[in-house]
Amino acid sequence: MAAKGAGAVVRVGEREISLSNLDKVLYPETGTTKGEVIRYYAGIAPMMLPHLVGRCITLKRFPNGVDTKGFFEKRCPKHRPEWVGTFLGPGDREGEIGYCAFDEPADLVWAANMAALELHVPMALAADLDSPRILVFDFDPGPQTAIKECSEVALWVREILAAAGLDGWPKTSGSKGLQLYVPLNTPCTHEHAADFALAVGQVLEGQHRDRVTTIMAKAVRPGKIFVDWSQNARHKTTIGVYSMRARSQPTVSTPVTWDEVAACAAGDLDLRFTGDAVLERIEDVGDLFAPVLTTAQHLPTAS
Repeated sequence: MAAKGAGAVVRVGEREISLSNLDKVLYPETGTTKGEVIRYYAGIAPMMLPHLVGRCITLKRFPNGVDTKGFFEKRCPKHRPEWVGTFLGPGDREGEIGYCAFDEPADLVWAANMAALELHVPMALAADLDSPRILVFDFDPGPQTAIKECSEVALWVREILAAAGLDGWPKTSGSKGLQLYVPLNTPCTHEHAADFALAVGQVLEGQHRDRVTTIMAKAVRPGKIFVDWSQNARHKTTIGVYSMRARSQPTVSTPVTWDEVAACAAGDLDLRFTGDAVLERIEDVGDLFAPVLTTAQHLPTAS
């Protein structure tokens, strides 16, 4: 896909899409335009789509750029093209919601053209909303901490998971933190996943009370990493793998290796990747998150 200037009509696969305001700057600090955002999503589509297919996608749009508040859009816009499907997902006070269903590159290009910089994704498939396919640990740095400290906590969690016979795959949040996905792909409930994540966090909280907290209150978080176990609730979503973030720079939620996490924990590597860097990176490493889609694991049950 190639398009420049104020607008263009492009063909993505079998679809024609009218693009607009391609020169509009969405990231003022770097001068990154909407056209460049669209090119990123078109380029990452082969890697990203397998992690979106079958799920209820929530858009976070920034039509006036990242210096504005932006807004979440759970209901797939009524003005969507006829080829953008929907899934019924967790409702709100107004009843059931038809979420966007993305399964082809044109879907991502269409969303990017609406300045949907961020794509937020649930742990369950739309076909079985009550059964999470993934457990997630979201490591959120409090004041006086950063991704270095998140990486240290992720390594501790990895040790606990290994003792339980579980593997996990890390990715950056694309913002300040780090996330760890534990694929299940076996029968499980959201409650079981959340309880297990909380239990792991509480183990670390007991071992490193000055470094880790499972309490959400901001007053207790300076100098600590918040292990957010609550992201495993049925109605919650997490930033999608390979999604851009609406931060000062066009950073991306990027899969990383455990060696990279260890290097970050040692202070030797800053785990921050822009869209351009991710597109170069996948040429070398492919989709580091591919095993999350197929690895089958069972959470231990309380005895």
